[in-house]
Amino acid sequence: MSAPFRSHWSLDPEVVFLNHGSFGACPTAVLQRQSELRARLEAEPVRFLHREIEPLLDDARAVLATFLDVDADDLGFVPNATAGVSTVLRSLRFAPGDELLTTDHEYNASRNALDFVASQWGAKVVVAKLPWPVPSAQSVVDAVLPHVTPRTRLFLVDHVSSQTALVMPLEQLVAALRERGVETLVDGAHGPGMLPLSLRTLGAGYYTGNCHKWLCAPKGAAFLHVRRDLQPAIKPLSVSHGHNSRRTDRSRFRLDFDWTGTHDPSAVLCVPEVIRFMGGLLPGGWPEVMASNRAKVLAAQNQLCARLGTQPTCPEDMVGSMATVTLPDGLPEVPQPPLYVDPLHLRLFDEYRIEAQITPWPRPPHRHVRLSAQLYNTPADYQALGDALEALLR
Repeated sequence: MSAPFRSHWSLDPEVVFLNHGSFGACPTAVLQRQSELRARLEAEPVRFLHREIEPLLDDARAVLATFLDVDADDLGFVPNATAGVSTVLRSLRFAPGDELLTTDHEYNASRNALDFVASQWGAKVVVAKLPWPVPSAQSVVDAVLPHVTPRTRLFLVDHVSSQTALVMPLEQLVAALRERGVETLVDGAHGPGMLPLSLRTLGAGYYTGNCHKWLCAPKGAAFLHVRRDLQPAIKPLSVSHGHNSRRTDRSRFRLDFDWTGTHDPSAVLCVPEVIRFMGGLLPGGWPEVMASNRAKVLAAQNQLCARLGTQPTCPEDMVGSMATVTLPDGLPEVPQPPLYVDPLHLRLFDEYRIEAQITPWPRPPHRHVRLSAQLYNTPADYQALGDALEALLR
């Protein structure tokens, strides 16, 4: 991918940015649209938040719904996927002895929410240990299903695991769990914009995804999709005016989630603009954007594995726009989540101005580097990372 794509982002030109997966990066044209919306809000806040916000949210939701292949009535906006996970978990009711199933690759914040809710109800968190490295998508399904019992009430799973960048076999897992009477809560923080996604076809009970990562929207734009038959039980974390509204022209789900108190809605209102903008950067639109990023990260992964004398951690059909490469064993210190930063991560940045995620996995001293691919990345970026790692790991 040619360097001119980087001109659409305001990223520091002195930094090789290979960590789009953590917080994303928003194109300047979309940030300009957000500034225009904020100026409009501040010019007349009452008019904007009382009389104009609802149709603007409806328009944003309709565009996002088309992108996700789902009914707009089943989408609510949330600030991030972590909030979406907690929204579902804090809404559901459990009983002592109920089992809440997840995997050992689950994102730390979501796992914390699961542990907290389980402790509140006297429920048990059951963790399926996945093979590592992962030989196949089927091996993930085979590792999860034996842990489903008559007491299993919910399955929490990443669509793309944060620590290990695995694209989980979501369709198989959701279908198999539903056959056993268990609904799935998908932490889809990395899904939208990285992978082709049809929530209608997937059929998961709950799916929450970020728009600020691979869609490249401003921070604070995310969604929660709840299957319609499950919506009556789900309330936003902030219960507000919609709870007792007498309106009948909108679903209770929309009334609850569209207004949760005063906040800056400009990030979610930029979703239509970012979908249009990013989809217009390549002739094939979003399918080409996703395919291009995937091809780029697979090439980078294979080159880096060859340089470091290691093997890929999963088959190619489990890779999206991120990939992990195993590194030689590092320092034996125990990380202190969630703010622990590996010393190698810091050295990459301080000495080489490379921003790349280094993660202890599955436990120190084992660790890997997580590669991200976005349109602004070039082969030279990954060459620089390989050169730096070879120097630091001598």
